[in-house]
Amino acid sequence: MGAFIIAVLQNLLLCFPSQPICQAAYQNDLGQVWRWVREDSACINVRDGFNGDTPLICACRRGHLRIVSFLLKRNADVNLKNRKERNCLHYAVKKKFTFFDYLLIILLMPVLLIGYFLMVSKTKQNEALVRTLLNAGVDVNATDCDGCTALHYACQMKNQTLIPLLLEARADPTIKNKRGESSLDIVRRLKFSQIELMLRKAS
Repeated sequence: MGAFIIAVLQNLLLCFPSQPICQAAYQNDLGQVWRWVREDSACINVRDGFNGDTPLICACRRGHLRIVSFLLKRNADVNLKNRKERNCLHYAVKKKFTFFDYLLIILLMPVLLIGYFLMVSKTKQNEALVRTLLNAGVDVNATDCDGCTALHYACQMKNQTLIPLLLEARADPTIKNKRGESSLDIVRRLKFSQIELMLRKAS
């Protein structure tokens, strides 16, 4: 019960970062992000007091591609990490459908397959987000506090859309995390045979 309360409080704090530009980036408010950058260009890489997120990381947590593109055009540092040692790519890859996304998809699925197209659209948007970060020079093999790379997370989530993009950008499937598992070890353990073949070809 205590762990649940802590998780809820952490999620609430994420919604209200201490830095205004981080809050605007998290909430997809491009107008406010632009205003803060115009007033002080140095705030582009400011860190939030709670978890050390930059505006770019905040935008990637929520998959806000417009905000990400805007920040990158103004030279946001794509390789800065937060207190969990994660960069923006970690969060772009870890991004999942929210509860409301699933609810919309389920409700709209019978209506001319609108739910299906919504799901495809969100998947494509996440793919575009990851591609944008890779093109901006993010370190594809950066490790976080658990020793995991973006490829580790993509493999855990069986994300067959993002894995080829990461491999194309020279993601290393042999890097081991703090549990001693490489991305290859993860797909073997989870019996994702198609992904294992993909990783073997890359390595």
